[in-house]
Amino acid sequence: MDRLTDEKSTESRMMSTSTAKTIFPSKLAWSGALLIATVGLIHLLEAPEELEEATYLGLLFLANVGGAVVAAIGIYRNYRWGWGLGALAAGGAFAGYVISRTIGLPGMPVEDWLEPLGVLSLVVEGLFIGLWLAIFARPAKEVRMD
Repeated sequence: MDRLTDEKSTESRMMSTSTAKTIFPSKLAWSGALLIATVGLIHLLEAPEELEEATYLGLLFLANVGGAVVAAIGIYRNYRWGWGLGALAAGGAFAGYVISRTIGLPGMPVEDWLEPLGVLSLVVEGLFIGLWLAIFARPAKEVRMD
């Protein structure tokens, strides 16, 4: 079975009596799309405040929103690139949060670590990256050498 779509392989389909094809994404794809959409929503809520503080940062937040929306659509439609774009958006946001709390961003002071939406964003981004790794970074099946 395909991990992303729950579709049976060609051989399994030929041996199966049912000819119905699964057209909906799997639970993993739904989870990924929901997580990356949540990342986008959090950044959309924070974008107006960030636009006032530093224009470039607000624009980065809006770019993250756009990337998250496109990634969620790609994941929902079972495109592999959707996962990659989502990993880029979530990983970039995670890195940006850490950088802004450690060395600071240009033109801005070092910010507080425990901002509620920031912590929530870190958790959701971490969950998405973990799901992405669980799906795409699995070790190859064991090879038996008899």
